[in-house]
Amino acid sequence: MYGFLADLTVAVHVAYVGFVVIGELLILAGWALGWRWVRNFWFRSIHLLAIGAVVVVELADVRCPLTIWEEAFRTQAGQPMSGETFMARLMHAILFYEAPPWVFTAGHLAAGALVLATFIFCLPRLPRAIRRERRAETAGPG
Repeated sequence: MYGFLADLTVAVHVAYVGFVVIGELLILAGWALGWRWVRNFWFRSIHLLAIGAVVVVELADVRCPLTIWEEAFRTQAGQPMSGETFMARLMHAILFYEAPPWVFTAGHLAAGALVLATFIFCLPRLPRAIRRERRAETAGPG
C-alpha cells in the first residue's frame, strides 16, 4: 500500500507542476486570443496560490512537502528512492533532474514572477456577485 501511496504522491506532484505550467501557457494564449475563460477569478486565484506556495517553500528554504511524503511512503514500503514501479520511474524522470540548486531557485522564482505579472496585467474577472455588489455601491442609495 505504501508503494502505491508513494507513486500517487509523485503523480500529484507532476499534476501540480502541470497545472502551474500548462495553466500559465493557456492563460498567456488566451490573453492573446481573447479567450474569456482565462479571466475566470477562481481559476486564476487557485493558479496564483499554487505557484505562490512553491515560491514560499523556495524562499523558506524547506523541502517540498510532496517530496517529503513520497520519501516517507517509499521508506515504509521498503523501496529505494529511485522507485520500483514504471509509473514512479516515469514520473521521476519528468519531474526530477540533476542541476545545481540555484537553477531550481531561479526557475521557481521566475515562474512565480511570471504568474504574478500575468495576474496583474491580464486581470481576472471578479465573480458576478462581487461585481453586482460593487455596482450597487457605486449607484448610491435609492
